[in-house]
Amino acid sequence: MGLETAFAAFGLPGEPGSEEFWAAAGAPASVPADEDGDGDDGRGGWVTLFLWRGSPATIVFESWSDEVPLRRWDVTDCWYAEVRMPARLRVTYRFVADGTAYADPLNPAGAGGDRSMAATPDAPAQPHWPVIGADDVLPVPRTRIRWASERLGGRRTVRVHPAGGGGPVVLLLDGDDWLYLHPAMTAFDSAVAEGEMPPVTLVFLPTRDREAEFGCRPQLWEAVRDELLPLVAESGVPADPDRLVIAGQSLGALSAVYAALEFPDLVSRVACQSASLWWAPDAVKAADPLGGPAGGTIAARLREARPDLSGLRIAFDVGEHETRMLPHCEAVETLTERAGATVRVSRSASGHDRAGWRHALVRDIAWALG
Repeated sequence: MGLETAFAAFGLPGEPGSEEFWAAAGAPASVPADEDGDGDDGRGGWVTLFLWRGSPATIVFESWSDEVPLRRWDVTDCWYAEVRMPARLRVTYRFVADGTAYADPLNPAGAGGDRSMAATPDAPAQPHWPVIGADDVLPVPRTRIRWASERLGGRRTVRVHPAGGGGPVVLLLDGDDWLYLHPAMTAFDSAVAEGEMPPVTLVFLPTRDREAEFGCRPQLWEAVRDELLPLVAESGVPADPDRLVIAGQSLGALSAVYAALEFPDLVSRVACQSASLWWAPDAVKAADPLGGPAGGTIAARLREARPDLSGLRIAFDVGEHETRMLPHCEAVETLTERAGATVRVSRSASGHDRAGWRHALVRDIAWALG
């Protein structure tokens, strides 16, 4: 297949690099990967066209794939890559040119100042999450708590937002990601307005040292219980800390599961995405961190202690393309349910990527609240 024909298949007219071509160019476009080109459901995967105008560059994906170098069309300013993608994939990416990262200037869907998001046509919709450009400034909550933690050390600013007027406290770990990369405040306001969850009070907890704070250690949760939640109660924002939901991703999700096991009087509702359940003290520095026993320290704790988790309501979500994570997550999902917890299990159309975590974040918090 000639390159001009291939570009036409993506809906682009004119000679690549021409003004007509660039006027029509937009966000990455996908066509079915079937060799004969007559399929339309993408079950065989997709070929997605990424375009960049100007200098040599590579595409760097949040997870899922190694970086992809762009090729130049003849002697024009058109650089491109046709990337083979599996069915059902939403992914964060950026262009790197001359050592600097850039969002895709042709794509209106940004994820922070230097990232964009792309999705195959069969990726499920993500209601409540507006399209935000890379240059847009996201809204942030008015209420700020200055937290100088004795247990954790240092100072941090914690933002608090009463979605729908406030209610149960939802503690968002890695809170800065949900403030400055993805508009969680707007998404939760929308979900509450649509009646898909009750009013909640969002608490955006920033992280200073993820590896230190999110390992299976008690200090973070002692600090949340004894220091942060009293500050939230004194903030003047309507909040119900007795109905607390913890939401985390990756190492944050590991910490949320740990808190549910070790601090059951504090944590009885959890929403976790792509939890790093491979984690064990000796795995962190291993050549292959995910190569250890399935479920890591959490699974071992569940097998040995056999806790009664009948008071726990926990949602597990992991990207269906995170193939090496799946055995670790499946082991903990099964053991948690056997211990009596009410468990929800789902798989998102993504890899280890915030772009896939967004929908599960809102949906599973609503479920955790019952």
